[in-house]
Amino acid sequence: MRKLCFLKGFLVLCALSASVSIALFANSPAPQQSGSAAPVVVQPGAPGQPTKTLPASTKATLPPLSREDVAFMQGMIMHHAQAVEMTALIASHTENKALRALGSRISSSQSDEIKFMKRWLATRGEPISMAMPGMPDMDMSGKPMALMPGMLTAQQMDALRQAKSAEFDRLFLTGMIQHHEGALTMVNDLFNTAGSGQDAEIFDFANDADNTQRAEIRIMQGMLEKKSSEEKR
Repeated sequence: MRKLCFLKGFLVLCALSASVSIALFANSPAPQQSGSAAPVVVQPGAPGQPTKTLPASTKATLPPLSREDVAFMQGMIMHHAQAVEMTALIASHTENKALRALGSRISSSQSDEIKFMKRWLATRGEPISMAMPGMPDMDMSGKPMALMPGMLTAQQMDALRQAKSAEFDRLFLTGMIQHHEGALTMVNDLFNTAGSGQDAEIFDFANDADNTQRAEIRIMQGMLEKKSSEEKR
């Protein structure tokens, strides 16, 4: 009974509190309606500088387009695509668990990066590929498409497809190290070209790719050294 009385008392108090709140709100003046107030656009200032209020008609604009940035993204899409093709062979060519785990990580990260690069190009109205429409082996100038730095040749890819087990592991690791080192060259060339790599998205992407692929190169070199030591025993 005491518990029931306390619960009832609590309910009564809550009801009274709600009534008082409603009454106070009813007696307070209504907030002023601003009508059709124009939106405020504020531009943060540089460190130590005040912010600026810009006209409501202000629109965001993309930074100036660098042809080197576009070529870098187009080339890196083709570069990443071959890495994904290489990792797709792992499931049917080796039982090496460590290699399978590494391949899965490379495939996932580079597939996501391909999507990002395609979006970046599409946003700027640029073609996804350097190749001429209907002529995938030709670039926009009509010249044969050159492989990006580090990409495996047709002969290397054929050898990788035909290899199995330990031989596949060796060819995959040496080939992917070569592939990753080519990507590092592409990033280095981008940043060493005046006026390129200044776009914030490309700057972040290129630096992330550089850091990731350097780390993966070290992992693959360690795997090769371990395999070499095991074969000598």
